[in-house]
Amino acid sequence: MRRAAVLASTLLLATACSTPSPPPAPSAPPKLPPAAEPAQSPPVTAAPAGRVVPVGAGAEGVVADEATHRVAVGVRDPDVLALLDSTTGEVAARVPLPGHLRHLQLAAPGGPVLVPDENSNRLLTVDLPSGRVAGSVPTGASPHDATRAANGRMFAANEFGRSVAVTEQGKVIHTFTDVTQPAGLAAAGNLVGLVDVRQNDLSVYDAGTLTRTARLPAGAGPTHVAVDRRGDFAVVDTRGSAIRLFDPVAPAHLLAELDLPGTPYGVAYDGKRDRLWVTLTAKNQLVGIDLSGATPRVVTTIPTVRQPNTVAVDPETGTRYVTGTADGVVEIITG
Repeated sequence: MRRAAVLASTLLLATACSTPSPPPAPSAPPKLPPAAEPAQSPPVTAAPAGRVVPVGAGAEGVVADEATHRVAVGVRDPDVLALLDSTTGEVAARVPLPGHLRHLQLAAPGGPVLVPDENSNRLLTVDLPSGRVAGSVPTGASPHDATRAANGRMFAANEFGRSVAVTEQGKVIHTFTDVTQPAGLAAAGNLVGLVDVRQNDLSVYDAGTLTRTARLPAGAGPTHVAVDRRGDFAVVDTRGSAIRLFDPVAPAHLLAELDLPGTPYGVAYDGKRDRLWVTLTAKNQLVGIDLSGATPRVVTTIPTVRQPNTVAVDPETGTRYVTGTADGVVEIITG
């Protein structure tokens, strides 16, 4: 009994006099790789396949509207939206912008054009064919891309604002902050896909409930996304040199993937022909990928202008428009 009492007393004294251990230091957040970028294209070695039209310095961002026969192209120095007449290939108008842009989308056939203006931190809407700036909404720091969901709500990815703004009737109604560096956007009905170029994943948001419904790894360095006629998301993995197809409906999952050497970057989809068009910035090429089968496959390769960062397709004619960012031109490749 005495030994037990002495031991208990000693343990009590040690407990009372000992210094409590400090709480463990919080773990440092994981270091994320830098965002994937297009390759610095080499000089052109093959003649571009289409007609080459000068539009202005730093041409990047292009969208084609079949209803108004206008092709909108973002250019810099000065910052304008060049509107080409698709029937002639000539520049029909130049719309001054407060800053520069990198990507364009149509809200619907006939317009307006969604213009995420990186310098003014605003999402502009530009009517077609007039070029009138019809709307301007502050969304956040450096909007990179914008898309419209089926219910009319517009999503703007604020690349350096770590947020995605949702606008409706000219006002921001919600802001998602569950992102690090949001970039490419595309809408399949009311499901909106977002590529985060630091987290290297694809998030899916419900434009009706304003909730995130899925988040999936999307490769080594994804940048942009398009939607096919089945409502699947085609993600361009720029660093990983691949295309990955995802079904966004719960449970969201990877459907197929296709290796695509050459640093893929720009993407557009032709729903009439079920054809995905992707630019290869390391090769100055445009590839056509058939999505109609069980697995995607490359069916054509076309030489382009230098630094083909973005591409658009006219869904009626199949004509493709490729920006040559290095030389301030657009390559028009008829169907």
